[in-house]
Amino acid sequence: MKYLAHISEDRKREESVLEHAQKVAEKAKSFAKIFDAASWGYCCGMMHDIGKYSKEFNERLHGGAPVDHATAGAQELNKKKGLYLLAAYCVAGHHAGLPDTGTPADPAGSATMQGRLKKKLADYMDYKKEISIPELTMPTIQVIDGFSVPFFIRMIYSCLVDADFLETENFMKENETIRDSGIISKELLDRLMNYIALWLTNKNRETVNGRRTEILQQCLNMGTMELKNGHSNIFSLTVPTGGGKTISSLTFALQHAYVNRKDRIIYVIPYTSIIEQNAEVFRKILGEDQVLENHFNVQYENNFEFQKMQLAAENWDKPVIVTTNVQFFESLFSNRASRCRKLHNIANSVIIFDEVQMLPDSYLKPCIRAINELAVNYKSTIVLCTATQPSLQKFFVENLQIQELCPNVRNQFEFFKRVVVKNIGMITEEELIQNLKKENQALCILNNRKQVQKIYQLLKKEGYYHLSTFMYPEHRKKTLETIRERLNDNKKCIVISTCLVEAGVDLDFHHVYRELAGVDSVVQAAGRCNREGKRFIEESNVFVFQIKDRAFIPTEVKQSMEIAKMVSEKFNDITSLGAIEYYFNQFHYLKGKELDQKGILMQLNKEAHAGRYSFASVAKAFKMIENKEKTIIIPKENRAKELVNRLFRGERSKQLMREMGHYSVQVYEKDFERLRAAGYLEELDQEIVLLRNLDKYSDEMGIIADAEFGVAVFL
Repeated sequence: MKYLAHISEDRKREESVLEHAQKVAEKAKSFAKIFDAASWGYCCGMMHDIGKYSKEFNERLHGGAPVDHATAGAQELNKKKGLYLLAAYCVAGHHAGLPDTGTPADPAGSATMQGRLKKKLADYMDYKKEISIPELTMPTIQVIDGFSVPFFIRMIYSCLVDADFLETENFMKENETIRDSGIISKELLDRLMNYIALWLTNKNRETVNGRRTEILQQCLNMGTMELKNGHSNIFSLTVPTGGGKTISSLTFALQHAYVNRKDRIIYVIPYTSIIEQNAEVFRKILGEDQVLENHFNVQYENNFEFQKMQLAAENWDKPVIVTTNVQFFESLFSNRASRCRKLHNIANSVIIFDEVQMLPDSYLKPCIRAINELAVNYKSTIVLCTATQPSLQKFFVENLQIQELCPNVRNQFEFFKRVVVKNIGMITEEELIQNLKKENQALCILNNRKQVQKIYQLLKKEGYYHLSTFMYPEHRKKTLETIRERLNDNKKCIVISTCLVEAGVDLDFHHVYRELAGVDSVVQAAGRCNREGKRFIEESNVFVFQIKDRAFIPTEVKQSMEIAKMVSEKFNDITSLGAIEYYFNQFHYLKGKELDQKGILMQLNKEAHAGRYSFASVAKAFKMIENKEKTIIIPKENRAKELVNRLFRGERSKQLMREMGHYSVQVYEKDFERLRAAGYLEELDQEIVLLRNLDKYSDEMGIIADAEFGVAVFL
């Protein structure tokens, strides 16, 4: 009997189980070879589909009932014991996802590994006529603690599932796929060098551009160094605001990747606004087809070139990837095939964490532990990039010493200092309003959206603008364009905003008012004042204040404020390098166990001693954005109306929903429920909700929230 893995859609071509297994094994082997685990990729590839050696599966290919073909390989590997127990997880999960180990009491057929191993399967023993279980060699990874082994399993799993997807795709499309990987090449490096050539000629260190060149040149020089055994492969790039860290970090990354034969550069960024901005710069320098932008809001249109990008987004197979913290880390802790496909392509990369201080506090230790693993065992070079380095050395293993790329950091910060920070203490709302009325061009940043709306409503007239996430992204984008025009034309421009303007938004105000928050937030806010250095420092003030009788301050903000107060008592300038370091040391100390709020590392270490793993449980626990907000679509603009009409016609796709995100607002669940109860919402289904009456969305502020009572209402 001929056992088949696939039949083409036109039913004219067939692929045997052996042919498919050999192709997947060779591809998975090539992926795993990057981190010296070739035998693991090959073994999992050969064993993953042996459950298809059954008459029941052949009947399935011709329209029969579904058949579990993944458990068979896991059961056979389990019989071999030892290292093969680890490979069994990858094979068992190559469709359903990596399972938890479970307990011996789990019944046969349950979703855990114990349940899968007890499951009675269709007879698949004919596999032995064609396939023998390949040998496994001991992996070369350094086992640091209980995190290392499950991380290794997840990496092998990535090799297997990506190889399986790719080879199945090749068969179904008769090897006529439109994937176009690209590589880190001399041509890419030459494009970058041509772009920065003129900058490198500036030797005047007394000018802003000359200082930017000094930082750029240092990054270029450091990038030419070959990594030796024991040489640091973790760097920091501590560049003051305006120091040109985007181009400097790309220069180091590309030069370093080329010299040290790294496969790709991955930028990990907290905000989509920064991602879109940086990705556009990288595409301009390196070419449209070399840069993959991968996050929720990105859209790739339905043409040949963009289809290639959509395919590359599945497994990050491009020279430069620009993505979010959420996408990057949730994938590293996931157990699902669709999210884990890309993981093996993170190995042997240069990974740049831009605005690294924005890593979420609740998951900081698990995130840094994953970064450790990539640096120690998967040949990745790490760059921690920011103006406010968050003192992370203590979280790295001893042999990973962070090396600074920016020359004379302290001197650079002194040179780029453009503002005077003044702590004006407690003020009333009325005092804040009166101060803002006296300004011509000023930015005021408050800690919560409702407070922003309240202050704006008390001020609003021509020349005053509101910015917050109560406005849908396209609305914010247009408002920012208006603000930039007024700033450039020296017209009156007072902006009341949440912290969304603190990173990735290039605005330049005469003065900035910042409600007290973390020191890193104050530094970021200061970067919007005298940004271009066109005014005297003494005339460029950042006023830090607290609002008297503030009814409610979120716990996380309150803690940051208290530590910032401690810093202001100890340091004359809370934006200095010493103040920043002190702030983060105190912050991490006081947070303690909250830096791993879900206890993920403790759980992994505890279970590792018993040879147990919690892939599914950890993936469920590791959610960097807890689902506490609901999305409302605002069909106000013509494009939004077109998209909504497609939704009404029943169309659903990832691309459609991503574009719909440009016209959506997120609100807290309690406000969402009040809006629904008031009859303001129209629900197409459980996930798609529209604002029914567009008169209830303000052209100035978006959805209006009553600041005093915390109830969402509309003008």
